[in-house]
Amino acid sequence: DRQLVAQSCRILGGLDLTKATTGHVSQRTPDGEHVLIRGRGPAESGVRYTKADQVIKVDLDGRQIDGPDGIKPPHETCLHTWIYRRRPEVNAVVHVHPPTVILFTICDKPLLPLYCGYDPSSLALLLDGIPTYQISLTITTDALANDFCDVMGDKQAAMMRGHGITTVGPDVETATLTAIRLNELAEMNLRAYQLGNPRPISDADIESFRSKRKSGASVPAANRHPAVWNYYLRLTGADRTDNVM
Repeated sequence: DRQLVAQSCRILGGLDLTKATTGHVSQRTPDGEHVLIRGRGPAESGVRYTKADQVIKVDLDGRQIDGPDGIKPPHETCLHTWIYRRRPEVNAVVHVHPPTVILFTICDKPLLPLYCGYDPSSLALLLDGIPTYQISLTITTDALANDFCDVMGDKQAAMMRGHGITTVGPDVETATLTAIRLNELAEMNLRAYQLGNPRPISDADIESFRSKRKSGASVPAANRHPAVWNYYLRLTGADRTDNVM
């Protein structure tokens, strides 16, 4: 719903995963024919301060269905709609610009598997594969959006060189937490590179982790969503509408 999309925006903005007014979150509507997406324009107040009435409805061609005066679909609406067209399992898309992740794409530095127990979810994200889209242009055309989808494939996250990241999920919470975990992975890698020569965890640890995931012995991330989501709501104040300017 619109409030959930707005909360995601406030969390991501509150964690400085995107700057000022750039970035957007969307959710597929239950009918599958429309998308709720954070709007842009002179009447908006930036990602960190997104209100539910700044989340507008568009169709899969990007045409605006509703919304207040001064709020229009973002220029990159086609990025969202093309993902929904091509991936029926996806119900939420996050596109933001976390500086640390962007630096890794600029410098061609690989994100290394440096830990397991510290954050198994971001290790799983890395081991599943995080492709990088090499075109740094804003995704404003169907051709670029379709091209990006080719690179992202069936992954949950993709980095965009000199641009940002896009994450997806079956719901807004999953797509949001995936963006946070990707940023955490990059932050830890950055600190490790600053200290010296990062040493990835052992192949044995990785194989053991993969085996546990395959057998279902590890706790699925979805089972932890309510607690983790509520934590970030409280941490950023995104659960309160009275702090939205």
